[in-house]
Amino acid sequence: MSLKKSVVLFATALLLVSCSSKPPKSLVTPLPPVSKQPLPATDKNSQPVRGVWLATVSRLDWPPVNSVNVSSADTRIRMQQQALIEKLDKLKSLGINTVFFQVKPDGTALWPSKILPWSDTLTGTIGQDPGYDPLQFVLDEAHKRGMKVHAWFNPYRVSVNTQPATIAALNRTLPLHPASIFVLHRDWIRTAGDRLVLDPGIPDVRDWITSIVAEVVTHYPVDGVQFDDYFYTETPGSQLNDNQTFQQYGKGFSAKADWRRNNTLLLIEQVSRTIKQLKPGVEFGVSPAGVWRNRSFDAAGSDTRGAAAYDESFADTRRWVQQGLLDYIAPQIYWPFSRSAARYDVLAKWWSDVVKPTHTRLYIGIALYKVGEPSKMEPDWMVNGGVTELKKQLDLNESLPQISGTILFREDYLNRPQTQQAVNYLRERWGE
Repeated sequence: MSLKKSVVLFATALLLVSCSSKPPKSLVTPLPPVSKQPLPATDKNSQPVRGVWLATVSRLDWPPVNSVNVSSADTRIRMQQQALIEKLDKLKSLGINTVFFQVKPDGTALWPSKILPWSDTLTGTIGQDPGYDPLQFVLDEAHKRGMKVHAWFNPYRVSVNTQPATIAALNRTLPLHPASIFVLHRDWIRTAGDRLVLDPGIPDVRDWITSIVAEVVTHYPVDGVQFDDYFYTETPGSQLNDNQTFQQYGKGFSAKADWRRNNTLLLIEQVSRTIKQLKPGVEFGVSPAGVWRNRSFDAAGSDTRGAAAYDESFADTRRWVQQGLLDYIAPQIYWPFSRSAARYDVLAKWWSDVVKPTHTRLYIGIALYKVGEPSKMEPDWMVNGGVTELKKQLDLNESLPQISGTILFREDYLNRPQTQQAVNYLRERWGE
């Protein structure tokens, strides 16, 4: 979810797996027991989630790019707050009841953190106080409108690129309190996917991420906390070099892949436990890639041929559900019914079966960003302005009792010319 570019790369990676490739024998996950102390079930009468992701990384959805260039701080604050108010008003009119607001787009924060420097998305400069608290502002305004807010964190990303200007900006935070983790703990930082990231295999890194979530949950009335799909984010051409970390912390694991999956499991366990201790009413969820594993690699997987979270991100998302670590899971099922490599209905039903014996709620992330966009591989998004495909997906979500909601990726696409037929349809279907 995160950057559109990475979504496109992910979709591009959704190519047919060669028939000749043999599944790795050691990686088939045994079915662990469902948690003995299940999370409380939701009220059966509660409204289904109708959500939207609001991305702040690279100012994708907010704040307005032009607000950062104004000379007056008062004008900038007014522009940013007004833009957020207008967005929330529109979302309310469309029947959206939950906003997944990106509070930690990278190694910076959109609240006055004692752990992370201020985000440069707000002022153009890392560590510069924007003059108001964006997280508190969005909570106040959304709650005023009867909408919920989940604080969306990217756990491991430190920067969106590795350019010299970015490195220089991070280095300039050294005198600040707090400074960037890049200068405080250079030993935690790796390069992967052409980004600076934290090494998930270091226990202190997981503790540090947990402390950031705890800071938000303790000080803000958030309705939920969500992690996106970035755990291990390497690409074939830009791999995360954690050989030394594996040597130091990987005792007892014969395969690095299994150790990596255990690292993501440990983070999820730790964050889940921390939130429940601090505020049991705050929901904790993850929005992973839509494919857990392909059946060709694992008998328990889905009948798909796509990039799988288990093998690509080292995230055993099904296990997190089965062990009762999540209040909800929101897989990104960003393909139409006709995409044979990863059919929408196949994946939605597969996830429904996964959550069925558990108390984990299931929300489906759908690809608003593809609506109205020409595509040779997925022409369905163009038919009737994308309304035909959108209707099929929402109809299926509402027909399966295990699906408790839908989340649109992402907010700014509600304002694009190519989505307006679909937006009008959403207003008719969901609007008040």
